[in-house]
Amino acid sequence: MTPLVRAALAAALFAAAGSALAQPVASERPPVYAPPPVVELQAKMIREYAAPEARQGVAVDADHVYAIVNTVIGKYDKATGARVGRWAAPREGLIRHINSCFAEAGKLWCANSNFPLVPMASSVEVFDTATMTHAASHSLGILDEGSLTFFERFGQGWIAGYAHYNEDGGLPYKDAAYAGVVFYDAQWRRTGGYALPASVLARMAPHAASGGVLGPDGLLYVFGHDRPELYVLARPVMGPTLIHVATIAIDAAGQAIAWDRTAPGRVMYAINRPTGVIRAFELPPVSLDHSPDARPLKPE
Repeated sequence: MTPLVRAALAAALFAAAGSALAQPVASERPPVYAPPPVVELQAKMIREYAAPEARQGVAVDADHVYAIVNTVIGKYDKATGARVGRWAAPREGLIRHINSCFAEAGKLWCANSNFPLVPMASSVEVFDTATMTHAASHSLGILDEGSLTFFERFGQGWIAGYAHYNEDGGLPYKDAAYAGVVFYDAQWRRTGGYALPASVLARMAPHAASGGVLGPDGLLYVFGHDRPELYVLARPVMGPTLIHVATIAIDAAGQAIAWDRTAPGRVMYAINRPTGVIRAFELPPVSLDHSPDARPLKPE
């Protein structure tokens, strides 16, 4: 055998061996990922307040509940249900669409957007709860993330939810599936984020998460536009998509929700938009025992 033939034979054998190694053995193929089962739970209603402003969302502090609708916020005594204050601005003005608020240290921190206008633009608006007057504003401007629907403190920074829409207020090249959750530092510089799971997007379509709050358990509770159910989301151990761990049936319809962090137990406030009422609920605990890849959301 000549050296030339010997070299050609060696090259052919090497190529064949490499091709064989490149072919995965069927038994070595990893299985297709199966998401954890979604636990079905039920919220218990414990209180109801009549509030004509309860068409968009609610906020709560130790002594009062706040009903929100676009450019109006009503302040109600938590014990009696009587309205004791109100803020209002002209429709289609500087503030167009307050999506949600949370109460903290005598202030209401609110997510505002220019919905249904495009391009989408958003701002953070702050109100004094004692006087029910506007106190501060921070514009986020036009964002690719979409329309700001909720936010709250997260460690030294912020966690915020953004919506895209299939219909009015949406973009032809970005539907509701582009909704997501974004993390920021204290100066509103983006530090991370997550996509919403397909199971939740499908339940909220053609809208997105209209309300969202972090629970005392570190899980994210999001509410859609009108379906009477909360979706409980956890952080994945890896990857860019939150994990849907539970759905809680709740006798409410839209949109922004609020934990009562001044009350014992697991008390959440929501609204029933069609009837203009605020409702308080006791929520069941949510376990992650059935979701080995799920973790609470905690600041790094």
